[in-house]
Amino acid sequence: MSDATGPDQFTGATPDNAIRNAERSDGPMLAADGRPLKRSLARALRAQKMRALMLIAPLLVFILVTFIAPIVDMLFRSVENQIVSETLPRTVVALEEWDPSDVPDNATFAALAYDFMAAAERREHTRLGSRLNYETTGISSLFRQTGRSVDDVGEEYAEQFIALNAAWEEPETWATLMGAASWVEENSGEVEGAGTLFQLSPTARDAFPEAADAYRSFARTIQSEDDDSPMAEEPWNTVYLALYRDLSAGYATEYDGPMAELIAEAIPAVADFEGMTPREAFEAIDEEWMNLQIWGTIEAFSDPFTAGYFLTSVDLQLTPQGVEQQPEEQRIYRLLFWRTLFMSGVITISCILLAYPIAYLLSNLPTRSSNLLLILVLLPFWTSLLVRTSAWKVLLQQQGVINDILVWIGLVADDARLALINNQLGTIIAMTHILLPFMILPMFSVMKTIPPSYVRAAKSLGATNWTAFWRVYFPQSIPGIGAGCILVFILAIGYYITPELVGGRTGTFISNRIAFHISSSLNWGLAAALGSILLAVVLILYWLYDRIVGIDNVKLG
Repeated sequence: MSDATGPDQFTGATPDNAIRNAERSDGPMLAADGRPLKRSLARALRAQKMRALMLIAPLLVFILVTFIAPIVDMLFRSVENQIVSETLPRTVVALEEWDPSDVPDNATFAALAYDFMAAAERREHTRLGSRLNYETTGISSLFRQTGRSVDDVGEEYAEQFIALNAAWEEPETWATLMGAASWVEENSGEVEGAGTLFQLSPTARDAFPEAADAYRSFARTIQSEDDDSPMAEEPWNTVYLALYRDLSAGYATEYDGPMAELIAEAIPAVADFEGMTPREAFEAIDEEWMNLQIWGTIEAFSDPFTAGYFLTSVDLQLTPQGVEQQPEEQRIYRLLFWRTLFMSGVITISCILLAYPIAYLLSNLPTRSSNLLLILVLLPFWTSLLVRTSAWKVLLQQQGVINDILVWIGLVADDARLALINNQLGTIIAMTHILLPFMILPMFSVMKTIPPSYVRAAKSLGATNWTAFWRVYFPQSIPGIGAGCILVFILAIGYYITPELVGGRTGTFISNRIAFHISSSLNWGLAAALGSILLAVVLILYWLYDRIVGIDNVKLG
């Protein structure tokens, strides 16, 4: 008999507490520790969920790092296009008002000169040329040629400024004219290396808008790239060009800052300066700069994010006039997507037809014989994929084993050997062999669970062998077929080694182009867009499969 004054074994409350709780029946129910029971239960549930979360946290982190993060990065790369706006920021702004019916004006070419000079010093112009060359062939070589010659733009104006007054050749003149007073004082005299980061004078920025911007670009570029101080380096020729343009436009007429006497002397003199305009200077470097298509490509891809990669992935292109079809000879990606889906489907069906009788035989043989044959099914997994694919090259070529046998038995004439490789047929044969175990194993695991008594019962009720198989046995094996189809189709749609080796021109998949753009052309944006579309296609097909067949019906035994 329990102690009447002890705690209750179920609630943990003493009789005195129970009485107090009964007396306070109008208030919240309390736990043994005096806290509201609802709050205590919620706290216990939170602690339980936290322990469960800590147990699965390593797996979540692994999935996030190895699966989710790469997919997010791929999706970002497929639309990211910041290289144009970061490398040619002034040009991008100038092109906002550009009329695509004519070559841009001198102001835009001047902005291009300032941008290109800085990009050439940082060696970024070649990367930009390679990026835009994906859209318009020839831009890469144009940018390399311009990078070698852009330091000559504005040279005539530099010579005339120096002829007017030799002080314009002194680095300290420019640093004093353009730099903030505090920066000039800090970096005067003996300064090792680049000194402190260049700070532009607000007065110079207002008086010489183009020249101040160009000089700041010069100063900070040589500080970061060459570890040189603007106090010791003469500006680029493009800075002289910018100052000429500012003074010719009427700026600095009331300038009274440092070096005011030099500016006052130069203002009337620039009217007699002679030299090529920025537009003429770039035309002298390469006449392709007068090509509207070049400028249209720069303008079309000036946004930080672009749909251009996805448009290219479906044989479209982005132009100043909008979205247009690619030239007919360049339309390859829709064909490759269709070919990939079609051949993956054929491979999946081939695997079903070959795997079903094998799995049926394995599931109905005695255990000892079944295990022995199952080893033969697994044997290809112990052989390198490259070795198996190379073996098919030996077997399928026109002078290979299969054709030799067909000629020997008289089925094929020696001068009419079959083309079994470097085409779609070769890819289907090789990939069916490689992916066949992935179809056999799910089928076998499901068939092994089907009781033989079901078929015997059907036969005892008068069913024929075919009726018993088709009406009783086959429906129960469908989950294994579904699991095998998902495995084989998804593996097939992403294969690229085997199609590359045996597919030739007509037997390659879209995955081969993705691999090409990642490893050879280095067009990672297009590769990411193609991969994103392929991922979307797989998800859509998976959704359709779930709606038609039902993913709940897929079993692995």
